[in-house]
Amino acid sequence: MSKKIRAHAIITGKVQGVWFRVETQQAARSQGVTGWVRNKMDGSVEAVFEGDEADIQATLSWCHNGPPHARVDEVAVTWQAYTGKHTDFKVTY
Repeated sequence: MSKKIRAHAIITGKVQGVWFRVETQQAARSQGVTGWVRNKMDGSVEAVFEGDEADIQATLSWCHNGPPHARVDEVAVTWQAYTGKHTDFKVTY
C-alpha cells in the first residue's frame, strides 16, 4: 500500500498568464492527485496536492517545468499530514 501524503507548494517564476493552473490541474488529475491550485497576488502559484507519495512526486516533477510558456524558478514544498478532504483537483481563486 502506498503512503498517502500532502504537499503544499509555492511555484515562482513566469507562472501566471501561461495556463499554469489549468495545466497543473490536468497533470494532477492524470496522476490521480486531489487538491487545488491558485494564483497569488505576488505573481506566484500556490497548490496543495494530496494522494499517493509517488503520484505527488510525479506531479511536483511536472511543476518544475510547467507548461510550454512558463519559466519556473523554484518549487518550494512543505510536507504536511494527509487529510483526505479533497475529492478532485480544482482551480481556485
